[in-house]
Amino acid sequence: MRDRTQTTIRVLRWLGIAAVLIGYSLLAHHTYDSPHRGSLSALLAVAPALLIALVLAWRSPQRVVMLGVLVLVMLAAWTRRSALAQHADIVYWVQYVAIQLVLFITFARTLVAGKQPLVARFAEVVHLRLTPRQEAYTRKVTIAWAVFFAAMAIAATLLFFLAPRSVWSFFAHFVTLPLVVLMFIAEYWVRRRALPDMQHQHILVAVRLFRNAATRPR
Repeated sequence: MRDRTQTTIRVLRWLGIAAVLIGYSLLAHHTYDSPHRGSLSALLAVAPALLIALVLAWRSPQRVVMLGVLVLVMLAAWTRRSALAQHADIVYWVQYVAIQLVLFITFARTLVAGKQPLVARFAEVVHLRLTPRQEAYTRKVTIAWAVFFAAMAIAATLLFFLAPRSVWSFFAHFVTLPLVVLMFIAEYWVRRRALPDMQHQHILVAVRLFRNAATRPR
């Protein structure tokens, strides 16, 4: 009974997250392509960056100071909401590309000599110890993710400057997340064939283990 309740809670949590993401994408796409922009457009444009900053501030050892700085930034942004609304398209593009580049750097910087590829760190959380063949595979997957995020940043920039506004907005708000999901599915499919002897955990189990490893004190 308890396991069933926990499963139900997890399902409802993921459904809630999916509903928020879909709702945000629909609203952001509508306001982005609307000629009548207002405070809502400005708020939606900076919402992802503010959410990421809030999470980082909350997890920071200097939580009170960081939250205070974030509040000041939010107040400053609110006073400039008219300018943000007028240039919401630039804000969206800069924010999107910045996130993709941060993810690219996060993966790519672990590929230099002497460092362990990021995917190998994740795999060790699940499997504790990797064979040489598994280590080689995780390096290739790390490269694949780095290339993926770099390609997303380049594609978004080309669409922003060369394609109609609605095309860029559709790509940013409705194509990006499905592509990330497809990357996970494709990697899982390739891994099952490239490493048939490896124990393959359910993806939600892996996500929970990665989260626990990231928050465990070092």
